[in-house]
Amino acid sequence: MDFLFVLAVGLVAGTISGIVGTGSSIMLMPVLIYEYGPRQAVPIMAIAAVMANFSRILAWWREVDWRACAAYSAPAIPAAALGARTLLVLPSRTVDICIGLFLIAMVPARHWLARHQLKLSLWHLAIGGAVIGYLTGIVVSTGPLSVPLFLFYGLTKGAFLATEAASSLGIYVSKSVTFQRFGALPVEVAVQGLIAGASLMAGAFVAKRFVLRLEPEVFRCLMDVIMIVAGLSTLWTAFS
Repeated sequence: MDFLFVLAVGLVAGTISGIVGTGSSIMLMPVLIYEYGPRQAVPIMAIAAVMANFSRILAWWREVDWRACAAYSAPAIPAAALGARTLLVLPSRTVDICIGLFLIAMVPARHWLARHQLKLSLWHLAIGGAVIGYLTGIVVSTGPLSVPLFLFYGLTKGAFLATEAASSLGIYVSKSVTFQRFGALPVEVAVQGLIAGASLMAGAFVAKRFVLRLEPEVFRCLMDVIMIVAGLSTLWTAFS
């Protein structure tokens, strides 16, 4: 039943993230923390995120902006490994609290970025990739920050979904390798990650048909609700 619950939530999360470009980690992470605990949930989510981003690349392969992907990924990949190493030395309760507070804080951060209507270059993507890569290594998901980064670069719809996924793929592979190297990714955890990732992959392909119909305002409201609920759920787990 635990596996079926994770699969069901993963399918919903994969579908939503396939529409808006992010959100799978935010939605699935509280479930994984509840089922497995925060220290085990983070490497499980890293494996699942690799699979989720790979599925979005497959769904929108011809739309990837490889220059933007390279500019973002080059500094983000080593930064993610450093962030993952930082995570492994933190107490479990501290990890929970950081994740919850960070998710909630990203709501006003996203609105601040949107109000300023920034137009970004490849250099901005590189700087943002370094910062977001490190944060992703620690707090599981920074999708709501990477979303406006690529949107302000000028990518939309399929091009945005594909490029953001291709850029995130390297980050999560780096994070997973770091977990494996330091003994945080045993076979059991890897299998649990594959199970969660399979549901996210299925959701990404279900979502493709809805992408062109999604209104921007619906996207923004949906992401705000997801972040607040997920953040509060994670904080509840930390203090319960």
